[in-house]
Amino acid sequence: MKFSKLSQLFLVSSIGLLVATLLTACQIVTIDYVFIASSTAGTGGDGSIDTYAVDSESGALRKGQPAVSSTGVNPVALAVSHDFANLYVAHQGDNSVVHFSISASGVLSKKDSVTLAAAPVALAINAANSQLYVVSGTTSATLSVYPLSAGAIGAVAAQQPLTVPGYGGDVIVPTAVTVLANSAAVYVGAYDQSAYNPGGSTTSNANPGWVFGFATGSGGALTAAAGSPWKAGVKPAGIVADPTNRFVYVTDFASNQLIGYSIQSGNILNFLINGPFRTGAEPSAIVIDPRGKYIYLANTLDSSVSAYTIDLSTGTPSASVNPTGSSTNTTDTQPVGIAIDPALGRFIYTANYLGNSASGFRLNPDNGTLLLTQATPYPTGAKPSAIAMVPHGNHSVQSVTP
Repeated sequence: MKFSKLSQLFLVSSIGLLVATLLTACQIVTIDYVFIASSTAGTGGDGSIDTYAVDSESGALRKGQPAVSSTGVNPVALAVSHDFANLYVAHQGDNSVVHFSISASGVLSKKDSVTLAAAPVALAINAANSQLYVVSGTTSATLSVYPLSAGAIGAVAAQQPLTVPGYGGDVIVPTAVTVLANSAAVYVGAYDQSAYNPGGSTTSNANPGWVFGFATGSGGALTAAAGSPWKAGVKPAGIVADPTNRFVYVTDFASNQLIGYSIQSGNILNFLINGPFRTGAEPSAIVIDPRGKYIYLANTLDSSVSAYTIDLSTGTPSASVNPTGSSTNTTDTQPVGIAIDPALGRFIYTANYLGNSASGFRLNPDNGTLLLTQATPYPTGAKPSAIAMVPHGNHSVQSVTP
């Protein structure tokens, strides 16, 4: 059979269009970058930071460049500025917080650093990107405020020692920090090691777990909220505030529970009346999706993620949600960090300390259920301890006020 020249031209054009369509369909469209800090030794024993691109369709992670040195020893926490232009890394091995700029393609460049008197534990940044909050200490707890100018870390502006009233001599160990979306207050989770010391002796009859709250002021000023600190179970590990500034949630590592608080006038916390809420074994890190509808937390001991819907009128976390009926979603071994993508609010990842990996889940925005992403888990450096994410390019950021 013979074709006319016109038919041949049409056939070639059709084939070319088909091939182009198939090639386009196979391309990976990056919506976010994931940063994971690990203890992989580099020059001088420094930790490392791996950068991964998130595929918009599958949620698979793709490592696009070699790991960079974190320029500090034993990284334990990451924080990203709200303009997604700066990354901060806390190191317990040399008491440093290091600042990196983030390029449009996810490349990190070290800019400056500060050294604390004690080991930093956790970081948080206010919405205006003007204040960096650092909690530090292993035998005494301190909340420090550092001013930020175009990402650069300034000299400490304010500090608050964290002590339990009536037990001033107790050893207080900080674990986590969060700042409200409106920047009006900052909350710190900590436990009293003199009252909670598994395998050792206790010297205090104080309640072991606490949340400290402070109103924020100009120049980084901190003012303790009335009634602070508030009881927080046995060993609070993770803390997060919802995007509407109405609720605070804390994971109790020792009691396998999630504790919820409503935020009252004056930044005062009140227990949610129907809490606390059951979790998996040894819940640690916690995150709320950017729409303020779902809570996800990493359970360290049973290597899982628990998922909850939030009752938007009361703040109550529902029973766990999962498409299989199970209350948990399996990760690789010992997840210690958790993050949700800011571009679509559709993917969740955990940093798995003993698995030397990251696990990925696809979030169903209609009901909060999770399904594993393609090819999960993904290899990381040794003992990954922290995870953070930024959107890529012009992708919008999810922010829905319920």
